[in-house]
Amino acid sequence: MAPGKEPSETVGSAYGRAALGMQFAGGVIVFTGVGFALDRWLGILPVLTVAGALIGATLSFLSVYYRIRAEDEARKREREAARAAP
Repeated sequence: MAPGKEPSETVGSAYGRAALGMQFAGGVIVFTGVGFALDRWLGILPVLTVAGALIGATLSFLSVYYRIRAEDEARKREREAARAAP
């Protein structure tokens, strides 16, 4: 546990990171599933399944990346505000 942090803060952070992992996996699974369904419907090779997996992985990565970046920026602003406070 990090010094100066309450156990509830550490657990909350862990749940937040686990949620990001589930968001990433969910995006890949959904896009892969849509690609698979389109492949079955069109009767073609699994081209759309692979494309769906790649698109899902890319979009999920970007979503998680921007969310983590926004959280880090918010944390940085909070630290700066705490330093500026008398």
